[in-house]
Amino acid sequence: MNPKQDPSTESSWAVAIIVIGIVFIISFGIVVIASQPQPKPPQEVRVTFPVASLSGQQVAVGSGGPGQAVFEQKCVGCHTIGGGDMVGPDLQGVTEQRDAEWLTRWLLEPDKVLAEGDPIATELLQQFNNVPMINQGLSQDEVAAIIAYMANPAGEAAPGQVAPAQPAAAALEGNSAHGEALFTGETHLQNGAPACIGCHSTSDIGVLGGGVLGPDLTNVFNRYGETGLAATLQSLPFPTMQGVYDNHPLTEDEIADLYAYFVRTDQATVQSSDIVFILIGLIGFVVLLLISQFIWRKRVTEIRKPLLGEAQ
Repeated sequence: MNPKQDPSTESSWAVAIIVIGIVFIISFGIVVIASQPQPKPPQEVRVTFPVASLSGQQVAVGSGGPGQAVFEQKCVGCHTIGGGDMVGPDLQGVTEQRDAEWLTRWLLEPDKVLAEGDPIATELLQQFNNVPMINQGLSQDEVAAIIAYMANPAGEAAPGQVAPAQPAAAALEGNSAHGEALFTGETHLQNGAPACIGCHSTSDIGVLGGGVLGPDLTNVFNRYGETGLAATLQSLPFPTMQGVYDNHPLTEDEIADLYAYFVRTDQATVQSSDIVFILIGLIGFVVLLLISQFIWRKRVTEIRKPLLGEAQ
């Protein structure tokens, strides 16, 4: 009769392998995380934030009609008409530079136009820091109204009659520490809007980071630029955010503080949290195996051993 291996020995080997696996995974994780460049400790930053205003742009006298209303609601966070480039290009003369059919489709479904590799769209994407045009969900009528407005933003004004630019609002000083507290939800937004961390993350939030519905905002200042980020924070032109913040707008002080916070995080190093999640998942899996092994540790002696005894 062939000697039978002691079942308790098999169990001991299984436990030993699991323990060794845990030690290896933890050691590997420590090495990987330690090898990542660490961001500098956060410091308080105070930044002067110029409160941009549409009233400060040079626009012709007259009403732009429904197109102006849609433009100011959907487009001013990234574009001007005659005020210079921001997140996106200055749109002065765009109806003369672009084919009407192309411009219409671009406004209706910019994501699809980009996905198809359209050369004009691709060039614009590269020119403006790889920040893609957002699909605003515009209707055909809204697109037609916007194009009409861009073609003649002066409305019924006499040629050359221009309204004087109104003086810009007084500058505000933003505090990055206050901005971080607003971003993380430690300080509640005054008008009841949810904290940014619910959808976004930055490099100094922590190991698990923030939300993933929106993009990582660590280097948003570099991507959008000073003017673009200021205008974006004031108008929040993205459809997902408009549904949340239309009835719960940010105050000017909150905008200035968040702006200062993004200026500070722009100096940090983006650390991918993917490896952290993978390591946590692996460690959790091995720990569950160890727990199951402990709970059913007697299965060998209570079931298999009597069976083996009968076989002998």
